[in-house]
Amino acid sequence: MRAVLETRQKAAAAQVKQLKAELERVRTALADAEEVYRRRVIGMEQYLEALAEEAAPADVTGEESRRKPVGPRRAVPHRRHATEVEELSPDYQALMTAAVDAGDDGLGARRAAVVLGWDTASASRVEGARARLKRLVERGWLVEAKPGRFTLPLPLSEQNAAGAGRPGGGS
Repeated sequence: MRAVLETRQKAAAAQVKQLKAELERVRTALADAEEVYRRRVIGMEQYLEALAEEAAPADVTGEESRRKPVGPRRAVPHRRHATEVEELSPDYQALMTAAVDAGDDGLGARRAAVVLGWDTASASRVEGARARLKRLVERGWLVEAKPGRFTLPLPLSEQNAAGAGRPGGGS
């Protein structure tokens, strides 16, 4: 009887070991699949933004269009089409808050990844955060005064005052 119980115990231990190995393989596969999914979501956002930009009429007269943009809703609306930070998605709102907190030092990609709750040890996550910051720059919400450091743009009144002191600046 003891031999039968020992055999069953060894079989159970072997099964536990096998299942733990399988669990680790599944976790790794899940992490890989989540990364692929994240990249596809970003790709789709970029594709939809490109479509929206192509569909928008060219601004030849220099006046802002009073029409709403045609096509899919942008993940990050252009600053001139939005009045408040609250119009951004929650992740972008968190990045804007972090940029305000960073002040003149600017917000870096690694810190942005932390703000988004991402693993900063993963280069792809840090680059994903950098891409979001660059998107905010493209849309006029942030400026990249120094490479890799993202800050809030100067208010329009300060931009005009700074431009007036330069040759060719001001009216």
